[in-house]
This record gives sequence, C-alpha cells and structure tokens, in this order.
Amino acid sequence: MAKQKENKTVAENRKARHDYFIEEAMEAGIELVGTEVKSIRAGKANLKDSYAEIRNGEAFVRNMHVSPYEKGNIFNKDPLRDRKLLLHKNELIKLAALSAQQGYTLVPLSLYLKNGMVKVSLGVAKGKHNYDKRDDMLEKAAKRDIDRQMKEKSRY
Repeated sequence: MAKQKENKTVAENRKARHDYFIEEAMEAGIELVGTEVKSIRAGKANLKDSYAEIRNGEAFVRNMHVSPYEKGNIFNKDPLRDRKLLLHKNELIKLAALSAQQGYTLVPLSLYLKNGMVKVSLGVAKGKHNYDKRDDMLEKAAKRDIDRQMKEKSRY
C-alpha cells in the first residue's frame, strides 16, 4: 500500500487573510538555490509583506525573506531577492488577467514542502476596508462564543 505524503507548512502569511479577500488560490513551484532550500527546511522563511508580480511573462515573488543558511558561507544569496515562480503558461496568462483588474493583487499565502519540493500557495486577492476587517473579527468572536456555549452544554 502506497504511503500518502503530507504537506509540511513552513511559513504562512496570516496577515494576507486578514487584509485581503482571497478570490482564488493556486500552487506554484519556486526557483531556489541549495542554501535557500536548506534554510526553508529549517523553517527560516517569512512571507510577511511579500507579494507576487508578473513581469515579461514570468511570475516573481518579492520581499519574501529567507534567512541565510548558517553553514552556507559564500553560497548564501540575498535574503530578500526576487524569486521566480514556476507556473505553466496558461496559469501565468490567467493570473496576469486576474491581477490586471482594478484592486486585485497576487499574494503568497503559504510556503510548504510537497514530496520534497518547496511550493508556494499563491492567491489572487482584493483589499479589505477597515469595516470589512471589523465584521470579520465580530463574526469570529460570535462563532467562538457559540462554540464555547455548545461545549458547556455538552458537558452536562
């Protein structure tokens, strides 16, 4: 019987789900050098304030911080360098069309390992207003209160 491998999430952009409405998400590979892969496997990556853009028919993720590998010495690259995303041509065209619309952007949602490869979950996002964020917080608080009351009733 074949083993089913799990995805190990290395970094998650929680702020993206708070600041944006995620319309669509897709998986992309990412072009890395060896020391970056070792550093990501050690959990030393950060997606905060990162975003993706499409230039000249290629997708790049910007401001993704990958800490230098301790034992990498001269082979370490710049921690904030632009990294190319690996997507099929039709996926690139689709993302370019979606992100070209007014108010939409491409945001990396999470960085994870899948079958030994580093993958990025890329979301097409639209910015939230402050009142949208407050509504989300109120809904979350209400759900938490309901769950707490249901748990108390089930005890008795």
